[in-house]
Amino acid sequence: MLYRKIESLIEEHLRSDSKKILLIDGARQVGKTYIIRHVGRKLFENFIEVDMVEDFLGDRLFSSTRTVEDFYLQLSMLSGDKMKDRENTLIFIDEIQAYPHLLTLLKFLAQDNRFTYIASGSLLGVTLSQTTSIPMGSIRKVRMFPLDFEEFLYANGMNEAVVSALRTKFERREPLDENLHNKMMDLFRKFLLVGGLPEAVNAYLETRNIQRVREIQTEIHDYYAADASKYDEQRKLKIRRIYDLIPSNMENKKKRVIAQRIEDKRGKTFADYEDEFEYLISAGIALNVQAISNPQFPLSESEGKNLLKLYLNDVGILSGILYGSNIRAILDDKRSINLGSVYETVVASELIAHGHKLFYYDNRSKGEVDYLIDDFASLSAVPIEVKSGKDYTVHSALNTFVSNEDYHIQKAFVLSNEREIKYKGKSTYLPIYFVMFFQNGSVDGSDLLID
Repeated sequence: MLYRKIESLIEEHLRSDSKKILLIDGARQVGKTYIIRHVGRKLFENFIEVDMVEDFLGDRLFSSTRTVEDFYLQLSMLSGDKMKDRENTLIFIDEIQAYPHLLTLLKFLAQDNRFTYIASGSLLGVTLSQTTSIPMGSIRKVRMFPLDFEEFLYANGMNEAVVSALRTKFERREPLDENLHNKMMDLFRKFLLVGGLPEAVNAYLETRNIQRVREIQTEIHDYYAADASKYDEQRKLKIRRIYDLIPSNMENKKKRVIAQRIEDKRGKTFADYEDEFEYLISAGIALNVQAISNPQFPLSESEGKNLLKLYLNDVGILSGILYGSNIRAILDDKRSINLGSVYETVVASELIAHGHKLFYYDNRSKGEVDYLIDDFASLSAVPIEVKSGKDYTVHSALNTFVSNEDYHIQKAFVLSNEREIKYKGKSTYLPIYFVMFFQNGSVDGSDLLID
């Protein structure tokens, strides 16, 4: 079984006396159902699971359920023999977005307090925004992502002691010895190929067959592109077009979305596609990075609304689109192959999975910096530049950015393939794999994560 960090969060919540219902949000195929099922069966004698998409496509027992009593009545038809008491009965409502009214009902189920509950779903951001009565005081919503690089290390046999030693090296800014660095880079490049979708990771571990991994990634990518069933045909086509453009946008010098390219119509603006962007981001299949022209802490107060970069939620899907089954393009680190978009995608997915809201710096005259994140330790913005090639010390836009006294930049990071940790002015050069320790709240390794 794959190790997932969210398992301890789920277990801790279910063991607690919290009156809130835990709601796990996330893209399809990231492992939500599997991990909830695993924890639920481990902790509770009576585990009841109801898939609301399956019900919607079948008997529709819950389609008109609006009261707690009616919910229990319908549930008893399926699992009445398991409905005992709160301490030994967990009710898992899977794919809850199929019935938006059940999100409102969660409030009353929590107040009734007869059983323990957990729910999961996709598109919950969109669904909650369209729900007339949002039960925010009664739910705790947590987003789940594909495996991050640390989880990938565990899947490949690395133990907790080694990961802890790596974290200590990062916190002390000490480079790894050459053999360990080479091992980490080998695993990192394999992560670029395999990505973090559980089915793809399991296929890699079981078969080491890149074609099988690519088949799974292609199936999931096609499913993501087609899964906009709640919209009309015209809007689905726009969503698919934006989603399909993400890899080609990544290959452009400026990787941002160009609204006029979506339908090849002049005069189109971001406002014309707000719902489509919201779908892709809320569904978890695209990661958004917002433009900033005035990088003051906190960055959310300065974000621009009309400049946006989108990344695929899984680096394995992207590397499959770009390179197919040719693993040498990535494993051999060929000079002729530009891996910039792949490196940027994996860094985006790592940072977002660790709780960071992502921005990038865009200035017509001063250039572009890949990422900006908030650092609550220094109360300042932290720029991050990602380099996939040998010219990792060449970054004129970053140099200009950190030297601007109006921005009050305390530190910057350049992530690359190089083993050595170096300092130049405010910039620290780190091996790319250390991004796995950039936790929300602080990028220095201090534990400032707020749940």
